[in-house]
Amino acid sequence: MSNMNRQWRLTGRPVGEDFDSVMEFGEEPIKSPGDGEFLVKNLHLSLDPANRAWMNEGDTYKAAVPLGGVMEGFAVGVVEESKNSGFAVGDTVSGMGHWEDYSVTNGQGWAKSPDLGKQTFDAHLGVYAIVGPTAYFGLLDICDPQPGETVVVTTAAGAVGSLVGQIAKIKGCNVIGITGTDEKCNWITEELGFNAAINYKTEDVPAALAKLCPNGIDCHFEQVGDADILDAVLTLMNEKGRISLCGWISAYNMTEFPAGPRGLLNLIVKSIKMEGFVVLNFFDQMERCYADLAKWLDDGRLKYRVDMVDDLADAVDALHTLYSGANQGKLIVKVQDDPALN
Repeated sequence: MSNMNRQWRLTGRPVGEDFDSVMEFGEEPIKSPGDGEFLVKNLHLSLDPANRAWMNEGDTYKAAVPLGGVMEGFAVGVVEESKNSGFAVGDTVSGMGHWEDYSVTNGQGWAKSPDLGKQTFDAHLGVYAIVGPTAYFGLLDICDPQPGETVVVTTAAGAVGSLVGQIAKIKGCNVIGITGTDEKCNWITEELGFNAAINYKTEDVPAALAKLCPNGIDCHFEQVGDADILDAVLTLMNEKGRISLCGWISAYNMTEFPAGPRGLLNLIVKSIKMEGFVVLNFFDQMERCYADLAKWLDDGRLKYRVDMVDDLADAVDALHTLYSGANQGKLIVKVQDDPALN
């Protein structure tokens, strides 16, 4: 392998979507692991809405990326060298890593990746790492959907939302997806089995929801934070309804925080539960999740698609794609070539 390590470093705090001026691409020699550490050859890097939040000065559920530090992100790779008894050379691992070719870690926040069986390598980030568990726990553990109930999903054609809708269908629910193009509406209904879809850019969402949910809404999986859409959902929520707050992407790049929803009184009137979460809260329950995801993948009830960016050098450009919503499926950066990808 080359002895140089390509990296993206954060040099300033972005304003809005001004990623380009605060990210610097360079290289330095690959570091060697010390006692208790191992070296990961990063193969696939996940691009996620939360990446933008980590660029800000304040901490979120994790510490902010420090100025001058290598940008952070969830990665899947292969152990190249190990001085850690829990990880062996050749292990496929995933965890909170960095935007670089090679990372040295003590293993905190990393785990051995599940056996993919007959699935291709892109299933690591397309299903198992982050997005699948986020959909699984956010829907099943927080919303607990029951057969016959109505579930509404925002960003329904995204990496998480598309899985949420399919899992809800597996559980016998009536599923309505909200997304931004007719092509995405067709994909989630015709290929993924959603009962109906709403194009929020061309349709009256409150009117469409009222028509498609004549018996109200029991569960809602929220990822956008659009106040008008959330208000429309709150208006239709049934008694003892459940809302899972997964993300608030509409606000991540704003310089002023937007107004919130006005219909929160319904949480009291209808005894509705609204709960936010991050998937790291469920780290100790992954085996249960992986077993179900594998079963659903193998029997064809769960489908996914990925949008692959060819090289680490293109990662910052790909962030703009992510926030514009132009990607088709889970957005992944192929960091470098490796026989494991074949």
